[in-house]
Amino acid sequence: MTIQWFPGHMTRARRQIQEKLKLIDVVIELLDARLPLSSRNPMIDEILQGKPRLILLNKADLADPAITREWIDYFREEGFAAIAVDASSGQGIKEIPDLARELLKDKIEKQLAKGMNPRSVRALIVGIPNVGKSTLINRMAGRNIAATGDRPGITKSQQWIKVGTQMELLDTPGILWPKFEDQNVGYRLAVTGAIREEILNIEDIAFFAVKYLAKYYWEPFAQRFEIKEAPQDFENPDEIVAVMEAVGRKRGCLMSGGRVDLEKASSVLLRELRAGKLGRYSLEAPY
Repeated sequence: MTIQWFPGHMTRARRQIQEKLKLIDVVIELLDARLPLSSRNPMIDEILQGKPRLILLNKADLADPAITREWIDYFREEGFAAIAVDASSGQGIKEIPDLARELLKDKIEKQLAKGMNPRSVRALIVGIPNVGKSTLINRMAGRNIAATGDRPGITKSQQWIKVGTQMELLDTPGILWPKFEDQNVGYRLAVTGAIREEILNIEDIAFFAVKYLAKYYWEPFAQRFEIKEAPQDFENPDEIVAVMEAVGRKRGCLMSGGRVDLEKASSVLLRELRAGKLGRYSLEAPY
């Protein structure tokens, strides 16, 4: 299955971002801590034209903490300020204004030296769909001002949002890119819910997730669904189907004759995985 999803509003969003860049002091790039590289738009460097940038690894409460620490080191070695956050609970959110101002330290000091009173920092929030931009903005603003949801593509337009007296945020729609050169990127994004399920083969996505979890996070997966025997060959489709059937039987996803409804079992698996009920996991590592 080839995965692509690039609605028309994403093209408009890219153009609008480029038009607003002259007003922006710093960019806050939001990534999914479970798949930081796959959730990073490869066109973002070209779009942002060298603006100072703070990288936030969001949903860190769902990611493997050891792998997240490796990703933070990776981005810092690349020259970016980076921290792990959880917009839903507020973990790490209070650090953001100070870190943004630190990125602008030289500019602010020059303004002060000239007797100028620095205005509030104007920050642009960017990230792919369903990475948590609106949740982050609401948490920082202390009120529900940006629409949120558990499906991608909620935000369709830009808006300025004040955060106290120190910062103004520009929310933007999530932007994917026209073509996934590596289809594994598309599958990882689909596993976490960044792509609308209506265009996906849900069984293919669940099978991809099972192969990965069985290889790297078998124990919490097996405990959740009470599966005793791990696959011996991760590339053998029959063994992956057997695991999915065990999931379906455990969750009562049965059809007439006692056969497992694999589509229903796939939906159950992905729903529980995205909700963190299978433990903390990361879908890729930097090293």
